[in-house]
Amino acid sequence: MINSIPLLSILVVLPLVGALVLAFLKGHTAKLVGLGFALATTVLGVVGFVISRSATLTEQVTWIRAIGAHWALDLDPLAAVMVLLTVILTPVVLLAEWNVGEKEGARWGTGTFFALALALEAFSLAVFMASDLLVFYIMFEATLIPMYFMISGWGGENRAKAAVKFLLFSLAGGLVMLFGVAGVWALTAGAGEPSFLLTDLARLDLDSGIGRWLFVAFFFAFAVKAPMAGLHTWLPDTAEQATPGASTMLVGILDKIGTFGMIKICLMVFPEASAWATPVVLVWAIVSMIYGALMALSSPDLLRFVSYTSVSHFGFMVFGVFALTTQSLSGSVFYMLNHGFSTAALFLVVGFLVARRGSANIDAFGGVQKTAPVLAGVFLASGLSALALPGMSSFVSEFLVMAGAWQRYPIHTAVITIGMVLAAAYVLTVYKKTMTGPVTDQVSEKVSQDLDGRERLVVVPLLALLLILGFFPKPVLDVADDAAGIVMTSLGVTDPAPAIQEN
Repeated sequence: MINSIPLLSILVVLPLVGALVLAFLKGHTAKLVGLGFALATTVLGVVGFVISRSATLTEQVTWIRAIGAHWALDLDPLAAVMVLLTVILTPVVLLAEWNVGEKEGARWGTGTFFALALALEAFSLAVFMASDLLVFYIMFEATLIPMYFMISGWGGENRAKAAVKFLLFSLAGGLVMLFGVAGVWALTAGAGEPSFLLTDLARLDLDSGIGRWLFVAFFFAFAVKAPMAGLHTWLPDTAEQATPGASTMLVGILDKIGTFGMIKICLMVFPEASAWATPVVLVWAIVSMIYGALMALSSPDLLRFVSYTSVSHFGFMVFGVFALTTQSLSGSVFYMLNHGFSTAALFLVVGFLVARRGSANIDAFGGVQKTAPVLAGVFLASGLSALALPGMSSFVSEFLVMAGAWQRYPIHTAVITIGMVLAAAYVLTVYKKTMTGPVTDQVSEKVSQDLDGRERLVVVPLLALLLILGFFPKPVLDVADDAAGIVMTSLGVTDPAPAIQEN
C-alpha cells in the first residue's frame, strides 16, 4: 500500500502548492495558510523518515527517454536525515519571521516571504531525494530563485548587493557543475545507454584522467555551497544583510547541499578521484575550520559572527566526510542535522536581539542578561551548542568525527582541535561582550523586553532537539550510521584495524 502512494513526490509538491496558494492570499490569512502548509509538510516528512527505517521509499518514472532522464526520488538514510532537517526548520523560520513584511524597507508582504520559503523548501527536498543527476542539477539551480528574492526583498540597506553576490557565486558553481553533468552523461551515452540515474553513474569505469576532471567540476560547486574558505566570501555579506530567517534557511538548509553532494556524488560516483583529492581536501577543510573560527573571534558584527562560525563548522563536516571512516562519516551526517538546529537558534536569537537594539554591532551591547535574562540564556545555550558542549547533540557529532578521523589521520585530527578551542573562545568572548557587564543606556532603553511568547515558541523546540539528541541520539544516529555504512560498502572501503600493542 505504501509503494502505491507517491509519498516522496507529494512531499515535494505539497509546499510548492502552498507557495502557489499564497499568491492569492494576503494578510493574516496568508500567514496562517503558509504555516499550515509548512506544518503539514513537517508531518509528512517525519512520517516518511519513520517509514524509511523499515521500507524502501523510491519513485522512478521515465521523463525524457531519449537522454535517459527520469523523475527519480529515493529516501535513503542520508536523504532522510536532510529531509528531517528541512521540514523541521521551515515552520520555525516562518514563525520567527511572522511580521517580516511589516519591517521598514520591506519590498513585499509577509505572505510573499512565506511563499518563497515554501518554494525553497520544495526545491531543497527534491535535491536531497533526487536519484537522477539531471533532476538534482535542475533543483540545485532552482533553489537559487526563491533564496535570491528572500535576500533582496527584506533585510538591510545593502541587501540587493548581497543578493547579487550570492547569486553570482552560486551560478558560477552551478555553471561549472553543468560541465560535469554533461560529461558524465556523455560517458554513459558513449557506452550505449545514456542515463542520469546515480546508480548507473556509480557503475561507470572512470579512468584517472576524465574522472578527476569531472570530480573537480562537482566538488567546486559543492565547495562554494558548503562554503569552504576562499569560496565563502558571499556568506558573511549575505548573512549581514538578509533577515535572520532567510539566513537560517540559507545556512541551515541550502548550504547543506554542499556537504550532501560531496557524499552523494563526489564519493559515490567518483571514488578514485575522491581518494586522489583527499590530501588536498583535508588540508582545505582544516584551513576552513581554523580560518572561520579566527574570523568569528575577531568579527565586530553579530550576524557576520554567526556566519563565520558556520564556515568553521562546515570545514569540520568536510573533514569528517573525506576522512572516510564509518565513524567520521556518521558524525558528519549527524553534524549536518545538529548544525542546522544550532545555527538556526543562533541566527534567530541574534535576530531578536538586533531587532530590539537596532544594531548588530557587538560593541552596541552590554549587560543584556540583566534586562532580558531569557534572551541572554537562549543565546548562551545556542552558543554552547555551537562549541559542542557535552550534553548537546553537536558534541556527539564532533566526537564521532574526531574518533573516526583519528584512525586514518591522527596528525590532521590533532590540528583541528585548534578550531575546537577557538570555538570556545569566540562563543564565550561574544557572550561576555554582549550579555555581561554594566547595562548601557541604549540597552536599558531598547532591550528592556525579554522574549515574548511567539519568540519562545521559535527557540524552545530547537534547544529541546539539541538537548534530546545530545542525551539520546540513537533515533537519528542509527540513520546516520546506515548512511555511512552504505557509502563505505559502495566504495569497498573498510575502517582501519585498531592498533594493538604487544606487552
